[in-house]
Amino acid sequence: MKLVFKFRIYILFAIFAFGCSNDDNTTNTETEKENVELTSNVEKYEGDLIEDGLVLAIESGQDKSYLIDKTGKKIKEWNFDTYLGNDFEIMPDGKLLGMFRTANPIFSFGGGGGIVKILNSNGTTDWEYEYASADYLAHHDVEMLPNGNVLFLVWEKISVADAQLAGVDTEGDIYPEALIEVDPKTDTIVWEWHSFDHIIQDKFPAITSTYGALNENPNLININYHQIENGDIMHANGIDYDTEKDVIYISVNFYNEVWVIDHSTTTAEAKTGAGGNYNKGGNLLYRFGNPETYDNSVGETLFNRNHFPNLLEGDEPGAGNLLIYVNGKNVEQSTVYEFAMPKNFNLGVNTNNEPEIVWSFTDPELFHDKISGAVRLKNGNTLICEGDYGFWEVTPSKEVVWKYKSDKVSFWRGYGYTFDSPEIKSLNLSK
Repeated sequence: MKLVFKFRIYILFAIFAFGCSNDDNTTNTETEKENVELTSNVEKYEGDLIEDGLVLAIESGQDKSYLIDKTGKKIKEWNFDTYLGNDFEIMPDGKLLGMFRTANPIFSFGGGGGIVKILNSNGTTDWEYEYASADYLAHHDVEMLPNGNVLFLVWEKISVADAQLAGVDTEGDIYPEALIEVDPKTDTIVWEWHSFDHIIQDKFPAITSTYGALNENPNLININYHQIENGDIMHANGIDYDTEKDVIYISVNFYNEVWVIDHSTTTAEAKTGAGGNYNKGGNLLYRFGNPETYDNSVGETLFNRNHFPNLLEGDEPGAGNLLIYVNGKNVEQSTVYEFAMPKNFNLGVNTNNEPEIVWSFTDPELFHDKISGAVRLKNGNTLICEGDYGFWEVTPSKEVVWKYKSDKVSFWRGYGYTFDSPEIKSLNLSK
């Protein structure tokens, strides 16, 4: 009887211990949910591993953006009288910077804008600048520079006649990329760069001004790399500014790469291949992601459609590196890469010019062929925006600790903020 009794006690203890162990190992998230009220949008919540902060959710091309906390609750919402086209962000003083759509543009493609606005924290307009005509249109992304000027992407029209004279294989007008910098105090353009000033082609030897060997000129842009019927031949979609090096990173979607441009040039120097801190003028200082664009046989092609070249700066973990969302349209799976940027920009001929991969993340469920991006959070996690899904938060060891799905909308990007960040403090929001 004693043996049977002891055996029964052992069985009961084992069942209890197994049950407790099972709870600890498999229902951590469920336990968190019991203690934290989550909205139905939150599909994963590992409370001890996420960054306790807010996410600015930017609905792609829509008329609103809002801050959510990690429980999925909306903390603050901004509604606009015009549609976004696309970027929108909170500045340290609590004001808001965004690209908005102009009414009835003469031409436009996906991500078209035309109006840059600075809004007050309550959503009223503090400043706006329209850059839209039959010959140009601001689009996609906008950046506030340390000097207080505003930098943005532009499509500029090149007529079919001028394009053909430059060696472009086209039967219609084309719309290559440009960068425009405006001083909001005076509404004047103080600097500009035009990709069409820095082209090369290898199809028409008779057009000597642009003809040359692509792999011998990695600092120039093969203007015939990508041709589509509507003339949107490059479709840049994101910019970021490097304060330390005074350069601009541009994500060029149809070229499947990132370009680096010298911002230290004058506008006159930016039209040439000389001048500026790097003495390359407006030629490409560096490029990566797709060495095929300049017939470089050395180096791996990693990109197939890409968004948001996000340089990590200041106290962000990985400062000096660059995050980018590669949409992976060809394989229907997206990847976020973190690259170590070279200390000295250089493009060698028939050399591997690709940067070192520091970190990457992908998942069979991570895929959207448009928009999207990634930012680094203060705790070292990475916040990923999967455009047609929502947001993922991933640890450095690649553990998914938070997921937020959209309400049948697409997100352009998401920016992460801690409760003590100057952006949130300036909005007078508190935890």
